[in-house]
Amino acid sequence: MRRFIVIVLDGFGMGAMKDAAVARPGDETANTLRSILKRHPDLYLPNLEKLGLMNAYGEESEKMHFSPVANYGKAELMHFGADTFMGHQEIMGTLPKKPSVDPFQTHVEAVCNILKEHGHKVEVVEHEGLRYVVCDDYVTVADNLEADLGMCYNVTAPLDYISFEKEHEIAELVRQVVTVGRVIVFGGTGNNMQDLYNAEEIRQGKFIGIASAKSKSYEQGYQCRHLGYGVDKNVQAPTILTKAGKECILIGKVADIVANDGGESYSCVPTPECMELTKDALRRMKEGFICTNIQETDLAGHSQDATVYKHILEQADKGIGEVIEMLTDDDILLIQADHGNDPDIGSSRHTRENVPLLVYRKGVNSRKIGLRKSLSDVGATACDYLGVDKPENGESFLDIIQ
Repeated sequence: MRRFIVIVLDGFGMGAMKDAAVARPGDETANTLRSILKRHPDLYLPNLEKLGLMNAYGEESEKMHFSPVANYGKAELMHFGADTFMGHQEIMGTLPKKPSVDPFQTHVEAVCNILKEHGHKVEVVEHEGLRYVVCDDYVTVADNLEADLGMCYNVTAPLDYISFEKEHEIAELVRQVVTVGRVIVFGGTGNNMQDLYNAEEIRQGKFIGIASAKSKSYEQGYQCRHLGYGVDKNVQAPTILTKAGKECILIGKVADIVANDGGESYSCVPTPECMELTKDALRRMKEGFICTNIQETDLAGHSQDATVYKHILEQADKGIGEVIEMLTDDDILLIQADHGNDPDIGSSRHTRENVPLLVYRKGVNSRKIGLRKSLSDVGATACDYLGVDKPENGESFLDIIQ
């Protein structure tokens, strides 16, 4: 019975990457863990401490110290920027491609053309010299106004009037002709097109979109998928594993953003619920891969609230301890992050930081995993351990923790 369990503490970085000043100016002083400890020097996470949190961090705090038995290292981000979606694609084995950063205006003609070629009705809405697309009367294609401007486009629809499946088909056509990092397709029930039009906003004179919260899409019947640039599910760990007959369970935000057609995916946000679902998965799974995303750490970073961040880390640490109690000699548990989210950096955006890699395996102690060049090393190690083909990207470090 072999199981490989990954718990991602979303946004839990521990120091700016060496390229931060060039790749993401403003992030060169970022250090999420340092900022939390500065505000709360009494932070105590006994399970993460034992797993080597401070070893990976490189210094001790008032309450937490180096662990002599820890298997630990850190990982750099290979994806461009600092992004939860691309971070998880990278974890699963995707080789990141560099997306463009463009206003939707750059791609209006290409989007209209491909939609018309596939028999869709297309209308262009123009306000203040900026345009967006309405497809089949109920699907808007426009700038995303929530992420860094120009990084994503939204495909939005009121799902009482068109099915999510048809909206998704439209979004996949859009994905074929645009080069930004993400096309986000979503919608809800109980709203209508007037709600979407009422949520139209213009930013910086260059970006026009439907503000997600104002569109009422989140209020009921919400469905969402993220379509990434250069992302092929067939070369990622979940698809490789399930095609080989292994179980794969995704829990938390990872369930919303990583393809897992042959496995089980459970979307949730509250940290205790995510940990309970993880324990339930362990009770049921005989052999396979579990990945759980703890999103509330990232939300605390976005709120620039170190106190909330501390509280969520304490909840996660308690759950990690309970998971460890359930593990057998043939299980591997890995704790990591996908990027940073320094609550004291002066903005609410993600930060480009190295992230911890903490490994627990019964009877294996004091192994140094080093600084890995990509988050994909995790997916490659999981596939190696479970005896299936390696994903597109990443180098296994299984030999270090055998």
